[in-house]
Amino acid sequence: MNTPRLRLGVNVDHVATIRNARGGRHPDPVRAAKLAIAAGADGITAHLREDRRHIRDDDIARLKAEIDKPLNFEMAATPEMTAIALKTQPHAVCLVPEKRTERTTEGGLDAVKQRAQLAPVVHALKHAGIRVSLFIGAAPAQIEAAVDLGAPVIELHTGSWCDALIENRTAEANAEWQMIRAGALLADSLGLEVHAGHGLDYASAETIAALPQVVELNIGHFLVGESVFEGLAETVKFMRAAMDRGRARVHAP
Repeated sequence: MNTPRLRLGVNVDHVATIRNARGGRHPDPVRAAKLAIAAGADGITAHLREDRRHIRDDDIARLKAEIDKPLNFEMAATPEMTAIALKTQPHAVCLVPEKRTERTTEGGLDAVKQRAQLAPVVHALKHAGIRVSLFIGAAPAQIEAAVDLGAPVIELHTGSWCDALIENRTAEANAEWQMIRAGALLADSLGLEVHAGHGLDYASAETIAALPQVVELNIGHFLVGESVFEGLAETVKFMRAAMDRGRARVHAP
């Protein structure tokens, strides 16, 4: 089996969160993106929320203009965000759920119930040559809905699994893991490219890296948090090493 190289997308949202806590321009998420790329990131992810709580419009424009790796633009499926994406022309757009009251994304899209809202957005982005991903849970119905919508990529939400691991809820963690494994297999069999993200740290990234169907991990909050202690470049290198250790297990006897 020829296992695809596992890509690392670094999310710089929370560099902007720190900046916005005080205002001004420091720390700069674009500088963070460039450091992450130099340290081994394969791409940069940034979520332009409707309330602009971290990433701002200017950040997206500068990221597109200044980084030399793919930009993955996370956004809600709204007319405003669709217009910004079409104007910016990022390499990829990942459609995510968004609620004003949440601290962070709490789960995946409901691609089954939101088909009418998602379909025209997926069509418009694909027509513009932008790779479209849906951020969903691993339930078969959600994966099949992604296929029906014509999205070529899904990103599996790993937050529930990661939370259960951290809180030592072993039975729940095992059940979530089995859903992720089965979801990755199903998606791959249906011709979807499979990514994963949310809540991943060194240990969970190493574990999920052993799933050969997963070709990209998108990680942000943990890396930014660890960079306070280790520096961003070193943290990205540590994550890259953890992913490589996990990927090596695909070929292990």
